Amino acid sequence: MTNIEASAAKRATRTFTCSDITPDEMDAFSATHPQGNFQQASGMGRVRQANGVAVSYLGFYENGELVAATQFEVHGHGLGTFAEVHDGPLADFHDRELTSYVFSQLRARAKAAGAAQLVVTPEKPYRTRNSAGVPLDAEGASLADVPAGVETGPDDEGIASITSCGLAHEGFPVGYQAVPRWRYLKDLTGLTDDKALLASYSKNTKRNVRIAHDNGVVVRRIGRDELGLFHDICELSCEKQGFENKPVSYFEQIYDAMGDAAEFNVAFIDTAEHLAIWEKKRDAFAADIAKLEKSLETARTPEKVERKLADVRKKHEAALRRIETAHEYETVGAHIPAAAALFIWHPRECVYLFSGSDATYAKFYAATAIQHHVMGECIERGCTRYNFYGINGVFDDPNDPGRGLLEFKQGFEGYVEELMGYFEMPVRPAVYAAKRLAHKLLGR
Repeated sequence: MTNIEASAAKRATRTFTCSDITPDEMDAFSATHPQGNFQQASGMGRVRQANGVAVSYLGFYENGELVAATQFEVHGHGLGTFAEVHDGPLADFHDRELTSYVFSQLRARAKAAGAAQLVVTPEKPYRTRNSAGVPLDAEGASLADVPAGVETGPDDEGIASITSCGLAHEGFPVGYQAVPRWRYLKDLTGLTDDKALLASYSKNTKRNVRIAHDNGVVVRRIGRDELGLFHDICELSCEKQGFENKPVSYFEQIYDAMGDAAEFNVAFIDTAEHLAIWEKKRDAFAADIAKLEKSLETARTPEKVERKLADVRKKHEAALRRIETAHEYETVGAHIPAAAALFIWHPRECVYLFSGSDATYAKFYAATAIQHHVMGECIERGCTRYNFYGINGVFDDPNDPGRGLLEFKQGFEGYVEELMGYFEMPVRPAVYAAKRLAHKLLGR
C-alpha cells in the first residue's frame, strides 16, 4: 500500500465522538494544548458560574483519543439565550474534518440549550507582528524579540475551515473588545536573571524600573481582605480612561475560584525607605561639595571644578526638595499604594489582566515596577510566555487614545499576536434574525 493510499485509508476510518469531561480533564488538556489559556480552564469556569452562566466542558475524541476540548457557556434566558466559547475551542482548525465535527457538536449543544446563536473567539493567531505592528510576513520586517519558530500567518486556511462550518467571521477590526483580538507579548526565553531581564527592555523602561527601585517602591502580593484597595486603585485608572471597573465582588470571585493562579499585586511607596534613600543622597552630595570646594583652592583649572561644583550643588538642592516632599508622604502613611495589577497564571503563560494606578505618584513608575517584578517571577518559574493582553491594534496614530498603553507595553520590547477574532453562527435562525433586527432598531 502506498503512502497516499495509507493516508486515504486512515481518513476513511476516522471516528469522532463527543462527551462531557471533568474540570480536571479540561485543565489537563488546556495545560498542554498550543492554544491553551486561562479562559479555557476550570478556574474561569467557576467565575462564570458564580455570575449565573451555565458552564460545561466538552471533549472531542478521535478513535478514543482526546484531540480537542472546550469550555462551553450558555448565557441569558428566554429569547436572549446565546452560547459562547471564550478563546476556544482548543482544536486544530487546519484539520477540516475535526473542525467540522467540533462545530457540529457545539451547534447541537447550543440548540439544545435554547440558544439563538453561538459566538466563538478562537485563541489562534491570524497573524504575528513585531513590536511596531509590522506583520512578520512583510518584506524586511524586523524579527527581533519574536520567538523562534512562531507562525507568521496570515492564517486564511484556519478562517476558511471555521467559516465552512456555517460561522460568519466578523472581520479584522481594530479597537478594544471584550475578548481582545490584539495581544502584546514578551518572550522570556533565554533570560535567566534580573540583570538579563532588565537589559532586554528599552532605554526608557530600564530607567523607569531603576527609578522605582531607587525611590522605595516595593511590590507585594495582597490577600482577599485587601481587594477593596485593589478595586479602588483600578477605579482611578478607569475614571481617567473611560473604562468601567469591575465590582469588588468580581475580584473576590476570581480570588476564590482561581486560588494561587490569581495573583493580585500592589506596588507601595515605602515612605521611610524613600526618605532614607534621599537623605543618603543628600549627604553624599554634601560631601562632594565639601571636597570640590577644598580642591578649588589649589586647582590648576578652577573653571572645570566650578562647573562640577555647580552641578553637584543643583543635585544637592534637588535632594533637599525631595526630602521635603518625602516628609509630606510620611504624613499620608507608611506604605502608599501607587499601582495595582492582577495576573493569571496558566501552565502556558502568565497573563496581565487588570490594573490601575494613582496618577499622583506617576513619577515613581510603580506600574512598571509591578511588570518587572512579575516577569522576574516568570523567570523563576520557568514560564517563557508573558502576555500583556489587550492593545487596540492601532500603531500608526500618535494621537490615538490607546497610544499611551501601547507605548508602555512596547517599552518592554515584545511582539504582537493578532488573533482571528469573532465568529458567529445562527442556531435558531428565526429568533436570531429577530434579535438582530431588535438590536438594529434600538441602535445597539
